[in-house]
Amino acid sequence: MAGNREYKSDVFGMLMEEPGYALEVYNALNHSDYRDPGLVEVCSLERGISLSVRNDAAFILDMNLSVYEHESTVCPNMPLRALIYATNILEQWVKKQNIYGRKLVKIPTPRFAVFYNGVEEQPEQYQLKLSDAYANRMEEPELELTCTVYNINSGKNRKLLSECPVLEQYMVFVRYVREGLEMYPEKDLAKAIDGAIDRCIEEGVLREFLIRRREEVTKVTQLDYTFDRRIEFEREDARAEERVNTERERQAKEQERQAKEQERQAKEQERQAKEQERQAKEQAEKEVQRLRAELERYKKQFPEYKAEAEQH
Repeated sequence: MAGNREYKSDVFGMLMEEPGYALEVYNALNHSDYRDPGLVEVCSLERGISLSVRNDAAFILDMNLSVYEHESTVCPNMPLRALIYATNILEQWVKKQNIYGRKLVKIPTPRFAVFYNGVEEQPEQYQLKLSDAYANRMEEPELELTCTVYNINSGKNRKLLSECPVLEQYMVFVRYVREGLEMYPEKDLAKAIDGAIDRCIEEGVLREFLIRRREEVTKVTQLDYTFDRRIEFEREDARAEERVNTERERQAKEQERQAKEQERQAKEQERQAKEQERQAKEQAEKEVQRLRAELERYKKQFPEYKAEAEQH
C-alpha cells in the first residue's frame, strides 16, 4: 500500500500543488495579503525518501518554507515526519552553497501546519512538539520542531475557513464523499466519490479544479480512503490485541491476588491455630494453679490430712 501512496498523497495535496490555492491557505494562516501565485515556489521531495510517511505540500514564499500536512487519522508523529520533509527540502536548497565556509548560509524559515479532518473528536487547535518523542527529556531541547494542528471539521476554526475558501470547499467535498458512503448500503466508494464530484461541480464547489482533474481526484480519493481504512483496521486490530493483553494481565493480577489472599488466609488460620493452642495451654496452666491453690486451702482446713500426707 505504501507504494501506491507515491501516486499522490490525496486531494488536499493536489490542491496545494496549485500555487493559487497554496497562496490562499498561506495568507489565511499568516494574515498576509500576497496576490501573485507566481511568488509560490512549490517544493517536491526527491525520490528515495520513504513515502510511506508522505508529504502533502511544501512551498517557499518570501523565504518562508511552509510544510502543510492533511490528516484524517490522529498521528502524534507529525513533528518527526515534518523534520524528515524539511531536512530533505533544505538539503536540496543548499546543494549549490558552501555550508563549510565562513559566510552564513541563509535558509527559508520553516513553518509547519497540519489540517485534521478525521471523524475522531479533536480540539479546535493544538500543537505537537518533536521533543515529546525524545527518549531522554530535556527542559530546553537543542532541537525542537512544532507543528500546529488545525481541526477543519464542521464547526471548528470557522474564522480560518471563512478566510480560506479552498479549505472550506475541500471539506464540503470530503463531507459529500462521507455522506455518499453512508447512502449506499454496499458502501460503494466509487459511487460515493463520483456522486460527490458531480454534486460539487453542480454547486460550484472546487468546480474548475474537479472538472480539470476529475480522473485523478477519483483515483487518489480511492487510494486515500483505502489507505486510511487499512490504517483503521490495523489500529482496531492493535486495540483488540491490547484489550486481550489487558484482560490477560487483569486475569494474571487477579490470580496473583487470589493466591496472595489464599496465602494470607492460610497464615491467618495458622496464627489462629497457634493462638488457640496458646490459649488452651494458658487455660490448662490456670486450671493447674487453681487446683494447687484449692489443695493448699484444703490442707489448711484439715490439718490431719496434712499430717497424714506428710507421713506418706
